[in-house]
Amino acid sequence: MSLPLGETYHYGLMTRFPNLAATRAITAKLDEFEFDTVWVGDHIAFTTPILDPFLQLAQIAACSDRLTVATGVYLLPLRHPTPVAKQTATLDHLTDGRFIFGVGVGGEFKREFEACGIPHNERGARLEEGVEVVRKLWRGEPVAHEGRFFSFPETHMQPGTLTPEGPPIWFGGRSDKALERVGRIGDGWVSYVVTPEMYKAGLDKIAPAFEKADRDLATFGTGHLLFAQINNSYEAAYERAVELLSVRYAMDFSAPAKKYAALGRPEDVAEAISKFHEAGVRHINLDFLGPPEERDAQLEWFAKEVRPLLGKG
Repeated sequence: MSLPLGETYHYGLMTRFPNLAATRAITAKLDEFEFDTVWVGDHIAFTTPILDPFLQLAQIAACSDRLTVATGVYLLPLRHPTPVAKQTATLDHLTDGRFIFGVGVGGEFKREFEACGIPHNERGARLEEGVEVVRKLWRGEPVAHEGRFFSFPETHMQPGTLTPEGPPIWFGGRSDKALERVGRIGDGWVSYVVTPEMYKAGLDKIAPAFEKADRDLATFGTGHLLFAQINNSYEAAYERAVELLSVRYAMDFSAPAKKYAALGRPEDVAEAISKFHEAGVRHINLDFLGPPEERDAQLEWFAKEVRPLLGKG
C-alpha cells in the first residue's frame, strides 16, 4: 500500500453535547484523559435527537484549547456549499486550526433529503462539487464557479481558512465508488460499521486512485468510528450494546453488534482496537454506548484500563 499513513494512535470520542454544562464536563474529562479528538455526527432528521454539528464544535472549542474537533460525518449534499465554506473557515479560525471536516453522502434516511429538496440520487455528485466549491472559497481570494449544481460570479469570501490549503477533508463511505472518491480528492477516510479486514480492503481500493491522481500529502488520515462497551464480561457488554444500538438505528442490531463493536473486558476492547490499528486505522473514534452517566464511566474505564494495554500512542 502506497498511502502515507501515520505511525501513532489518536484517540477520539464520538458523542453529542446536549447543553453547555455537558460540553464543559465532557471536554474536561477528555483533556484530563489526554484524548485527541472530539467527533460529532450530522443529520437533519434521525431516529434520536441530534444537534447541529458546527454549533456543537464551536462550543467545544471554547471549552478546550487542545482538542481537535471533527464532523463524523457532515452531510454536505443536503446544503449549499457556499455558506458551508464560511462556517467551516470560521471553525478553522476559532479552533486555531484544530478542525477535521469529515463529509459524506448520507442516504440512509431519504426523508431528510426530501425535506431539503435534494434528489436522493444526486448526493454523490453534489458531494464532489460541494467539496470543490468549499475548497475554492477557502482560499480567501476572488473565485467564481460554474458547475452542474452551483454557479456564482467572482466572489471574495474573507477571511479564508487559517490552515494553509484549508482543513483536511476526510470522506466517509464504503462503496467502491466512494473509496475511489476518497483516494482521488480526500485527505483521509473515516469509516464505520466495517471490520478490520474490510478496512484493510478499503485502503487497498483507495490507494490506486490516490496514486493515479498523483496526490502529494504528508500523511493520509485514517479513522474509524468504533462502537464500544466495556463490561465485566463479553455477554454483559453484548446485551447492553444490542439494546442501545437497536433503539438508535430502529432495527435489530443483534448481528451487527457482534460484527462491528468492541465489546467485553478491557483486554477484549484493547484487542479489537489493535486489530484496527494493524489494518491501517490511526484515529480510533470511540462511541461509548449508553446515557451520559454510563458514557462517562466508560470513558474513565477506557483511560485507566484499556489505553495502557495499547501504549500511549
